[in-house]
Amino acid sequence: MALTEAQRCLDCPNPTCMEGCPVSINIPSFIKNIERGEFGKAAKVLKMTSSLPAVCGRVCPQEKQCESKCMHLKMGKKAVAIGSLERFAADYAREHGELSAPVIAPAKGIKVAVVGSGPAGLSFAGDMAKMGYDVTVFEALHEIGGVLKYGIPEFRLPNAIVDVEINTLEQMGVKFVKDCVIGKTLSIADLEADGFKGIFVASGAGLPNFMNIPGENSINIMSSNEYLTRVNLMDASNPESDTPMRIGKRVAVVGGGNTAMDSVRTALRLGAEKAMIIYRRSEAEMPARLEEVKHAKEEGVEFLTLHNPIEYIADENGCVKQIVLQKMELGEPDASGRRSPVPIEGAIETIDIDTAVVSVGVSPNPLVPTSVEGLELGRKNTIAVNEKMQSSIPTIFAGGDIVRGGATVILAMGDGRKAAASMDEMLSAK
Repeated sequence: MALTEAQRCLDCPNPTCMEGCPVSINIPSFIKNIERGEFGKAAKVLKMTSSLPAVCGRVCPQEKQCESKCMHLKMGKKAVAIGSLERFAADYAREHGELSAPVIAPAKGIKVAVVGSGPAGLSFAGDMAKMGYDVTVFEALHEIGGVLKYGIPEFRLPNAIVDVEINTLEQMGVKFVKDCVIGKTLSIADLEADGFKGIFVASGAGLPNFMNIPGENSINIMSSNEYLTRVNLMDASNPESDTPMRIGKRVAVVGGGNTAMDSVRTALRLGAEKAMIIYRRSEAEMPARLEEVKHAKEEGVEFLTLHNPIEYIADENGCVKQIVLQKMELGEPDASGRRSPVPIEGAIETIDIDTAVVSVGVSPNPLVPTSVEGLELGRKNTIAVNEKMQSSIPTIFAGGDIVRGGATVILAMGDGRKAAASMDEMLSAK
């Protein structure tokens, strides 16, 4: 299948697919290697620019990026399945022992620190290690991988695949420090005192948003961030674990993004008899990838679109037992171009539930931004950076969700690559 799909590539003299890739993968080159049957070489091409090809092949929204620029689309045909080919090449190399660590430049003897081990941090660490820097990644949790581990379920991105990518970075000399909260355990000043000449902040968007409606503090209502972290990282679905979680039978997930789809599909796998998505706009406005919505429907998820929660009702023990929904209709487009939902007067519906997962976005982790004096901040405690990903403090760079708010894995990786090139430029000039 991979050989057949690779033969569809048109060998465009001006490969527009590359314009859609935030990490500038040489797409024609890796696909040409697959066409020749040189799968290991294809993986090597991917590794030249991407630290996490097996991850990107699974979770990137290729249909909005590289594949959306494919010339086939202009001819009314289906785009080349670039994402599936990337996944195939990376998986083949891993399964057949053809993974090779990239060529590392001679050691420069310069220490750089990375705050957070999510996609932005790992991408930055890989590029800096290739250039000969002494890289240390500081992670707040007890596992390396950030959102790749705690936020994306095993059925969509197996942890073993993330671990292989992390092992490659360790072979390149990257050091990892777990259970270290920068801003609490150590400060940025501590890192500077320890001789780190550049710091890349990639601490993500771990602060969940809620709707602030009546009853939202009832028991068994949680953010998607908590829900997925507890299941993916803390074995909460196991009643024998240290932090078990009550497994819901009637689960409502509020939101329409990829994280909402991950949460609702997780609920089904944990044994929910009824799992539903509640979203205030229509399905056409859902930000989730089309294939995620398709998979959720195939698995039996019920979609209550044009419904908005206005209240939760708890039982005598304080546990949620019902969700009150306001039916909506679409009005005029808002600033983003999506049509705004408007309440239909008097159209209220009450549904029995025993668990609610709120997935209405996240805000940046405030620990680092608010603990560094003189650091210029943007909206909602994001770190303000210039086009080189450099903050108002010249030695501190930042990227990923701490700069963007909530975004995709591949955009975070693109930020990491850009920041690595910029920091190298700065440190080399010094």
